[in-house]
Amino acid sequence: MENVADLNQELPPEFIRPEAEQPRFTTFQGAAAEVPVVDFSGAGDSETLVKAVFEASSKWGLFQIVNHRISGEVIEDLQRVGRQFFELSNDEKMAYAKDPESKNIDGYGSRLRNGWVDHLFNKIWPPKAVDYRFWPKNPSDYRKATEEYGKNLHQVVEKLLGCLSLGLGLAPDELKIAVGGDELVYNLKINYYPPCPRPDLVLGVPAHTDLCAVTILVPNQVQGLQVHRDQHWYDVAYIPNALIIHIGDQIEILSNGKYKAVLHRSVVNKDVTRISWPVFMEPPPHLEIGPLPKLLNQENQPKYKTKKFSDYAYCKLNNIPQ
Repeated sequence: MENVADLNQELPPEFIRPEAEQPRFTTFQGAAAEVPVVDFSGAGDSETLVKAVFEASSKWGLFQIVNHRISGEVIEDLQRVGRQFFELSNDEKMAYAKDPESKNIDGYGSRLRNGWVDHLFNKIWPPKAVDYRFWPKNPSDYRKATEEYGKNLHQVVEKLLGCLSLGLGLAPDELKIAVGGDELVYNLKINYYPPCPRPDLVLGVPAHTDLCAVTILVPNQVQGLQVHRDQHWYDVAYIPNALIIHIGDQIEILSNGKYKAVLHRSVVNKDVTRISWPVFMEPPPHLEIGPLPKLLNQENQPKYKTKKFSDYAYCKLNNIPQ
């Protein structure tokens, strides 16, 4: 990607999106979207917090949480080591390249034909899912900083899933159990979007919903996330030190559509690099996911099939109808 990004105003045609997707025609030119902001400082079972999470998840599928108790230092260290990795030479980064013969997505790669972005995938939880072969050794504290962030995420995930569960009228732990309990996989992806000579014509990542349960995202200071709402694409204005929450497909399925997986995309910048750190919370591959029986009745029939998460992911990634 870095060689392409250095081109002076010349854009290879494979990056140009159809006009119906190009930011110059599709980005709303007024104010940024007023995405819900949820104060996470209250008790996990407080009526105010549960209601705020329920409304944001059912009406938007996207919200930002503040007062989440992950320190600015922990987040800054995560950002620093990720940024330093992508500043290495291409040869150094390719030492952690994905294995093309494996179904495992861990490692470094470029998806040139899909978007203006390089990326690094590292599973950071549970321990049995972690493959340190694909964790950079340069910078030397990449592992320490990344694992520290992962440890701090546990209390956020626990509280978030508890609120989502209570919002559906379930016991606090029911959604956590339904997405895998302690086997829930934390899949970190670092997205690196270099400057682009024609950001009005390309996308960093095209429109999609996340196939996981929920996504917890740390951005850098560069605008780039957009949400689809009322037939328009709106910029999402970041709040310093907030975490951005995306409801993913599996929570929509488990809730039988009460919670909405958010349709979103990424745009790029002409002058500066954008980086984001989403962690996708994924059920273990063997786990069957479908609408929770307690939410179903004569008036509320299942709207989704029940299937193994691995089968769902295969269909989605290969554009096969579910």
